Amino acid sequence: MNLVDKTSSELQDLIHKEEVSIAEITKQAFERIEKLDPKVDAFLAMNKEQATKQAEEMDQTPLAERGPLFGLPIGVKDNIVTEGIETTASSRILEGFNPIYNATVVEKLKAAGMITVGKLNMDEFAMGSSNENSYYKNTKNPWNLETVPGGSSGGSAAAVAAGEVPFTLGSDTGGSIRQPAAFCGVVGMKPTYGRVSRFGLIAYASSLDQIGPITRTVKDNALLLEAISGHDERDSTSANIEVPNFAEALTGDIKGLRIGVPKEYFAEGVGEAAKQAVREALAVLEEKGATWEEVSLPHSKYALATYYLLASSEASSNLSRFDGIRYGYRTEKAGNLLEFYMNTRSEGFGDEVKRRIMLGTYALSSGYYDAYYKKAQKVRTLIKKDFDDAFEKFDVIIGPTTPTPAFKIGEKVDDPLTMYANDILTIPVNLAGVPAISIPCGFENGLPLGLQIIGKYFDEETIYRVADVFEKATDFHKQTPQIWEGAAQ
Repeated sequence: MNLVDKTSSELQDLIHKEEVSIAEITKQAFERIEKLDPKVDAFLAMNKEQATKQAEEMDQTPLAERGPLFGLPIGVKDNIVTEGIETTASSRILEGFNPIYNATVVEKLKAAGMITVGKLNMDEFAMGSSNENSYYKNTKNPWNLETVPGGSSGGSAAAVAAGEVPFTLGSDTGGSIRQPAAFCGVVGMKPTYGRVSRFGLIAYASSLDQIGPITRTVKDNALLLEAISGHDERDSTSANIEVPNFAEALTGDIKGLRIGVPKEYFAEGVGEAAKQAVREALAVLEEKGATWEEVSLPHSKYALATYYLLASSEASSNLSRFDGIRYGYRTEKAGNLLEFYMNTRSEGFGDEVKRRIMLGTYALSSGYYDAYYKKAQKVRTLIKKDFDDAFEKFDVIIGPTTPTPAFKIGEKVDDPLTMYANDILTIPVNLAGVPAISIPCGFENGLPLGLQIIGKYFDEETIYRVADVFEKATDFHKQTPQIWEGAAQ
């Protein structure tokens, strides 16, 4: 029986009927990873021995004590700390780092009964849009192994698209869940800032980072978000707000729902195929009872510059803790302490990380703080107000997730500005702190395209409701990459 293409509900049904055990599901996940990952390169560290033992023990748990995700395998992005499993944020400077505690989200996965099978590749310290900035290896897009999976959560999206695991966790600072989800044809949610604890997430830009779920279906995404959400005293930015049952929001009814479509998301630079896929998606939602009209988010044109100033400034501060003294990589070429710091960081950090540290340090420096950092914060407030104004009239905002489908490996690696522009449609969401999801909505040249649905603060339920209606009315989520053929057990 091929288990990798089953939803959580289908897997639980099989378990409850005793047609399959948790140990069998876990075993098949590892077999699938061993078969496909040499081509995809999604995983960095495996947790096979511990996961296998955990699965066997969990098979003894009475059915009445099991939740909807109990016993199901999950992969975790490598910037989320996991006790006893190497966590590097795909950087040389953290090579060999084995955390002595779990991130809050990992504790919540354990509480839900999920089994962590391994850690997933990413752009170093979550800085990148293609997964080409990892120190260890380049993850490939399962739809075409010559193309990128997106970034920075490229390993997380590729593992789900390849059917290696049904669930993964990623993190989203400027689109790092939604962009790879779009490139890989899966479902990726960036929750409201504060919905999910950041305790144990290796920080890139603390005011923007947010952990979220990547899955193959909207319902599975809703179940996983509910499992990892909630207030955490160890995270001062964690919101003390009740966690809804997101799966219950999937009513199938969007009659009277008001959709805003930003004209700026259809501007020059956005491919015709991406625009057409969104128009067709709007027609589907109209047929189901929703209405839509154009809206303007006038300050979104400044989002890219604002983001890279603010994110780089926060990175400059956050990454100063990595100095080779307490853990991770340390240079052997140093005659004094200053040389030790300089050589450790220059050898341990990759080019993109150095580029952003330098940009951020410059923006925060005396004489430039007011001209760059302070001004960027003011523009961020204007971008947030654009969303506030739009949501007075509309329930959700819809547009493309990315301007184009996935590009070839190596195609943009030497052009940072073009690479940065890949996040132009996702970055405003992080600056405003609102939630957004990417779901599959079409193809161009055999590569997936993503539909981005943006919602009001802490209103992931409406986003899920709209996404679920579209998913049920189409079959994009049922299509799988060719790599699946012959890989089934």
